[in-house]
Amino acid sequence: MAMRTNGASGGSRGNIHPIEAITPYAHRWTIKARVTHKGEIKHWHNKNGEGKLFSVTFLDESGEIRATGFNDAVDNFYELLQKDQVYYVSNPCRVQLAKKQFSNVNHDYELTFERDTNIEKAEGDEGVPQVTYSFTNIEGLQSVDKDQNIDIIGVLQDVGEVSEIVSKTTSKPYSKRELTLVDDTGYNVRLTIWGKTAENFDTQPESVIAFKGVKVSDFGGRSLSLLSSGIMNVDPDIDRAYTLKGWYDGSGRNQQFQTHANTMSTVSATGAGANDRNQYKTIAQVRDENLGMSDDTDWFSIKATIIYVKQDNVAYPACLSDGCNKKTVEFEPGQWRCEKCDKTWDRPDYRYIMSVNVSDHTGQIWLSCFNEVGLQIMSMPANDLMQMRDDGDERRVTEAFAEANCKSFVFRCKAKMDTFQDQQRVRYQVQYANPIDFSRESKKLADIIKLYNAQEDTLFVGQGAFLDAKTRPCDQAGFMVLVASSQR
Repeated sequence: MAMRTNGASGGSRGNIHPIEAITPYAHRWTIKARVTHKGEIKHWHNKNGEGKLFSVTFLDESGEIRATGFNDAVDNFYELLQKDQVYYVSNPCRVQLAKKQFSNVNHDYELTFERDTNIEKAEGDEGVPQVTYSFTNIEGLQSVDKDQNIDIIGVLQDVGEVSEIVSKTTSKPYSKRELTLVDDTGYNVRLTIWGKTAENFDTQPESVIAFKGVKVSDFGGRSLSLLSSGIMNVDPDIDRAYTLKGWYDGSGRNQQFQTHANTMSTVSATGAGANDRNQYKTIAQVRDENLGMSDDTDWFSIKATIIYVKQDNVAYPACLSDGCNKKTVEFEPGQWRCEKCDKTWDRPDYRYIMSVNVSDHTGQIWLSCFNEVGLQIMSMPANDLMQMRDDGDERRVTEAFAEANCKSFVFRCKAKMDTFQDQQRVRYQVQYANPIDFSRESKKLADIIKLYNAQEDTLFVGQGAFLDAKTRPCDQAGFMVLVASSQR
C-alpha cells in the first residue's frame, strides 16, 4: 500500500536519488522533491472503457520530472500531493519516455505511479528549491519560434472576461480568459489561460505574474497560451518581480506599449544597427538578393497589395482533432477519415492553404498562405467559403474572392528552396500578416524624408533603392509621397 504518513519508515531515504539521474535502468531509488504543479483530475470515455488521471511536476536541485497517476493512483495520491509541498517518492514507479506533446517539463523520461508507489510528505524542505524560471522578455518574443514553450513574467495590465469555447474533438465546453502583460521592454502581449485557472482567476491588475510553461503562437504577431502543465505564480518572491514592480510604479503605469503586430519598421537610411526582422524589403530586392537560394531559410518582410487569389485548391478538409490539422479523406459520403489519428468524422474542418499574388511598386510575387493568414485575407472561415461552393452559390464565392483583392498587408515571410516535379524553385511562405497601420507607416515615411540630403538629388531608402529627388510621386504600398527637389 502507498504510505500516507510523515513517519520515518524508510531506510530508502538514506540515499536520495537526483531527478536528473532517473532512467528506466535505475531500479531502486527515492527522490526528495517539491510539487510545483498539480493538474486537475481528467476523465476519459472511449470504446475501450473509461478512466481518470492526474499529473504533477516534481522539482529538486538537479531538475524536474512529470508524474502521472491513473485510476486507483488518483484515489491514492491526488489529495496527498499538494502544490508547493515536499515529498519522498520511491519506486515501484514506472519510468518511460516523456510524451513531449503533453508537457513542457525538461526531462527525457516521466513517471507513472503504480499501486504500490511509496509517497511520504517530508518534514523539512532543506535543499529543495522553489520553482525555477528561465524568462524571455516580451520584446524578445519576436525571435522565439512558433509553438516553442517558454517562461515569462510581466505586470498584469488588463483582465478579460471568461468566455467559453467548444472542443471540436470532444464537443465539451472549455473556459478561457485573456490577460494582457507588459514589461520594461515597452511591449505588451496577450496570454490565454484555460479551465479552472480561467474561472477562478481573481488577481488584480498591476500585480506581477510569472508563468512557467507557456506556448508561443504567431497569432496577431505573437501571443501566448498557458499549457495544462504550466504554472502561474502571482507576485513571486524573486528579483525580477521586484524590478518590474519598481519600474511599473515609477514610470511604467503611464507608458504607451507596443504590440508585436505592429513592430516591423522601415529600414533606416544607413542600415546601422537595424534588425532584419524590422526591415522591409521590396519584391525586387527579394529577387535580386536571391533570398531562399542558400541552404538556410531566409526571412523577410514586405509591404504589398493582393492582386489575385488562386481559387483552385484554396482549402483542404482537415481533421477535427485538437492540434492535428492533417488532411482527411472522404472514403464514403459523409465519412471523412484521418489516417494519423485513426478517426472518422461526419464532416471535416476546412482550413485555408492558398496561393496569392501580391504586388508592390517594384514587382509581383506569389506567396503561400496557411489558415490564419487566409482568415485575414478572406474575412471568413474556410468552412463558410466551402459551404457556399457546396450550395452552388457561385456569385457569393466570386464576390468573396473579389473582396480579397486590393487588400494591403505587411507580410512576414520565409524563403526556402523547394523541389516540385523534379524542378527546384524558391517557395515564399507567409508566417503571419498584419494590416497596414497607415498612421504609423506615414510617420515612418516622414522620418525617411527627413534624411534627405540637400546636397544630393537622391534619397537613400535602403540597400540600393533610391528615390529620385525630382518632383514626382513615389508609391510605397499605398502611400503617395511627394519628394521635392532641393533648393539650391
